[in-house]
Amino acid sequence: MARAPAPGTRDTILTAAAGLFYEYGVRAVGMAQVVEVAGCGKNLLYKHFPSKAELAAAYLTLARRERERTIREALRWADGPADSLMALVTEIADSVTRPGYRGCPFRNYLTEFPGESDEPAMVALTFLADARAQLDALVTGIGGDALMADRIWLIINGLHTGPPAQAQVAVDWIKDMISSVRLTEAL
Repeated sequence: MARAPAPGTRDTILTAAAGLFYEYGVRAVGMAQVVEVAGCGKNLLYKHFPSKAELAAAYLTLARRERERTIREALRWADGPADSLMALVTEIADSVTRPGYRGCPFRNYLTEFPGESDEPAMVALTFLADARAQLDALVTGIGGDALMADRIWLIINGLHTGPPAQAQVAVDWIKDMISSVRLTEAL
C-alpha cells in the first residue's frame, strides 16, 4: 500500500522550486534539483507537478499572490489616485533595493522563454497586463494621459532591471510627473 504524502508536501515542493527558480532561473533548474532541495522523491514531485511547466506556472502564481499582497499593503493607507500611484512606485523601488532581489519573476520568465505561449508565460503576461491596467487607472485618476502612463511603465520596467542605487531617482521622477499634472490642472 502506497504511503499518503505528508500534509504540506505540495507547498514544500513549490517553496523549494520557487527559491531555485528565482535564484537561478527556470531554465537552469532541473527537476532533480527540486527533488533534492524539497527532500522528496521524484514520484512525489511528479504526482503534484506532472511537468516542469506546471511547476513553473505554480511558482509564478505564487509570485503573483505575493506581489498582490505587497501591493495591497502598500496601497492600504493611500488617499486617492496620486497617493496610490506614489505608494505603488515607492513599494516597487523599495523591493528592488532589498538584499537578494534578482528581478521581477514575471519579466525574468519571459526573458528566459521569449515568445513562449505556455501556461507559465500566460501567468506572467496576465500579471503584467493586470499591473499595467492598474497603473493606467491610477494615471487616469490623476488626470494623466496615455503618454504619462507609458513613461511611468518604462520607469517601472527600469526599476526592475536597473541599478538599485537609482531607485530613488525613479521615485522622484514620477513624483515630478504627478506634480506637473496637478499644476496643469490648477491652471
